[in-house]
Amino acid sequence: MKDVKYLIFGAAYYEEYMPCERLEQDMQMMADAGLNTIRIAESTWSTEEPTPGCFDFSHVDRVIDAAERHGVQVIVGTPTYAVPHWLVQMDPDVLATTKGGKNRFGPRQNMDITNPTYRSYAERIIRALVSHTAGRKNVIGYQIDNETKHYGTAGAGALRLFRRWMREQYQTIEAVNQAFGLAYWSDSVTRFDDLPDPTGAVNASYACAFARFQRQLAAEFLLWQSNIVKEYLRPGQFITQNFDYDWKPFGAPGQQNGYSWGVQPDINQWDAAKALTLIGTDIYCFAQDRLTGREIAFGGDVMRSLRQDNYLVLESQAQAFKEWLPYPGQLRLMAYSHLASGACGVMYWNWHSIHNGPESYWKGLLSHDLLPNPTYEEACQIGREFRRLSPTLTGMKKRNRIALVVSTDTVHTLNWFPTDREVGYNDVVHWVYDALYDLNLECDVIYVQQTDWEQYDLVVFPALYTAHRELRERVRAFVERGGTVFATFRSFVADENVKIAHEPLPAGLTDVFGMTYQQWTQPVNVTVEGSEASHWMELLRPSAAEAVSRYRHKYWGEYAAVTRNRYGRGTAWYLGTMLPPESLKQYLLAAAADAGIEPPTERWPVILRSGVGQSGKALHFALNYSSEPAALPSPCSGVELLTGRVCQKGEALHLPDWGVLILEEAEKS
Repeated sequence: MKDVKYLIFGAAYYEEYMPCERLEQDMQMMADAGLNTIRIAESTWSTEEPTPGCFDFSHVDRVIDAAERHGVQVIVGTPTYAVPHWLVQMDPDVLATTKGGKNRFGPRQNMDITNPTYRSYAERIIRALVSHTAGRKNVIGYQIDNETKHYGTAGAGALRLFRRWMREQYQTIEAVNQAFGLAYWSDSVTRFDDLPDPTGAVNASYACAFARFQRQLAAEFLLWQSNIVKEYLRPGQFITQNFDYDWKPFGAPGQQNGYSWGVQPDINQWDAAKALTLIGTDIYCFAQDRLTGREIAFGGDVMRSLRQDNYLVLESQAQAFKEWLPYPGQLRLMAYSHLASGACGVMYWNWHSIHNGPESYWKGLLSHDLLPNPTYEEACQIGREFRRLSPTLTGMKKRNRIALVVSTDTVHTLNWFPTDREVGYNDVVHWVYDALYDLNLECDVIYVQQTDWEQYDLVVFPALYTAHRELRERVRAFVERGGTVFATFRSFVADENVKIAHEPLPAGLTDVFGMTYQQWTQPVNVTVEGSEASHWMELLRPSAAEAVSRYRHKYWGEYAAVTRNRYGRGTAWYLGTMLPPESLKQYLLAAAADAGIEPPTERWPVILRSGVGQSGKALHFALNYSSEPAALPSPCSGVELLTGRVCQKGEALHLPDWGVLILEEAEKS
């Protein structure tokens, strides 16, 4: 974050898409609104290189020039996620072959990121664009590619690379056959060159290994781009990427309009973050009466936890679909919600609504008439406040005592072995995360690869199905030295190769949890402390553990639903079924108490999030996700930054509907 010394506030801007000449007018409107940054160029390769080797950066230059005249900074994007027609005509294999067959020209992200022709011409446009713009004083950084993933790449080239990768990982073909159980249905082979096309795999271990390889391809692709861009950077310029999330449509599957939902399955962001000097992200959420802040908080907690540092929201919604038009105050509430999670700035996709193409109704700050409107006017208020508060809010750091552990491997594994038709891995993750959020129990969201748990007192595992031995030993050591863990059903079942443990479950940790189970079933007419169990239930048999709650059922009543075990100096909780959120919250509160964590008395829709500013003083955000006003006692003595009001600890504070308060403590932490 050393390269960002102020709050970034801005939008994506594409002069190439504009129906008329209005560059100066747009820049003046941005300056009037307090927008200080734009993002350009990442989607217009065919404009920047209309024919092979003929570069035309006139739009790029015009926009950078106009931005400089109006005091607006620029992030330049490499345009590699949308290939030009001439490149596909030159080599049709630039288009990826996926499980669904050969891609066609037209959509974005349709290319094979391993194809040598694609890589060669992508490198050429990157070098041409970055060398052309890096010397401009208002170009502050580069975005490499766009919402990068592996795009299903699974053609002949990818298969050759996969076989080589498997040899490097496992050394012998016998080790592969054994690790993946390929003897089943005669899938075993005698040579690495005989490993079959994974798109036809029926063996989850083999298919998930290929998915892991594909995720690594995506991470390596970003590192490759980053290394090219670094050759041209001036001191102080950053490299970012707009990581996104799994996408949940509002309606039928495949609909464009939806919201950010859970762990992204097609790139491992922990690995890919090595390519970046500033983590970036795109976060979209509900609006109107369905605005809860949960998607904003989850996305921010994932991004911040990658480096324990600030991150940039490169895309956030302005108006867009009919579900997204914000009520008055909601755009401002969303902006401060991002800052409260540790963002160093907020940018919208996009400035102007596009007049043709598939994203015509993904509306920007301006509608299609390109005139000021209530959303733009609210952005003007945000811009004024960001400018005034930038010295205080820039660089706020967060140190949470709770970690929620997620796994891209488990995303794929539970697609093969689903918990329930209606409940996927990300549903379980959000079930647990949202309960913590509603309780104002702030947490980091960390990947299983992240090994530093020293700062945490409570570590939570929602349905962590695949867990390698080293991770299990980390859990054991964490509890032994005094930590508290909370795991849900379907945790610690299989190893990293999706081989189900042949030892009692939870595998390798029965003594830590003080219980085991052999059977599970669909709960029907089963309750736990008066709440209905749903989707999945494990029949837990405590050994050393306390049976905190048991199933209420004629035949399943002898089994525990929730256990708690003292192990070493710590405590291990296990929840064997899915319960309504309010019931889950009670068990999470009890686990937090074991960890010595006491949450605020406020609950959602009033959300409290805190950090420490660069001055060393604590900052407390109070966010009201409700159409009704709310009241709360001031968490500290200090100054409310938006109004300048001096407050005493415990003094009654009033939050308007969809309102925000930010308190800076009087004394350093």
